[in-house]
Amino acid sequence: MTVRDILASKGNKVYTISQTATLQQAIGLFFEKKIGSLMVVDENNAVVGILAPNDVLKTVHAGCGDQCGIQQVKEVMTANPICASEDDTLDYLEVVMTKNRIRHIPIMDKQELKGLISIGDIVHAQIEVREVEIRHLTDYIEGKYPG
Repeated sequence: MTVRDILASKGNKVYTISQTATLQQAIGLFFEKKIGSLMVVDENNAVVGILAPNDVLKTVHAGCGDQCGIQQVKEVMTANPICASEDDTLDYLEVVMTKNRIRHIPIMDKQELKGLISIGDIVHAQIEVREVEIRHLTDYIEGKYPG
């Protein structure tokens, strides 16, 4: 199964935020949209980074004090995020995400953002594949196939 298959079923909606937005605005989007990451874009809408709640927590933990909410996203984001393509397999993404300890990976085609895949999307897809395999094997064992 490829990334393209997942995007075809889940869709390619990705929430973005300007690199000059504040952390307060980003936190608001995390809660409002119930999401785990935001793609950070510049004034030309080009992807320049990714922001996760963990990035915000690191900033707070570092002691930003009263200035946390007004810090700009570009000061906290992860620049040059690890990306994947629509042709990558889920097994490959799972290895990349686990090795790099990331939960979301942007899907790019050259400079165009095609979608965002989470570790939850991968797990969900793998469960569906296993359920189909189990069903086919069970039907075969029970003699439900002609022959």
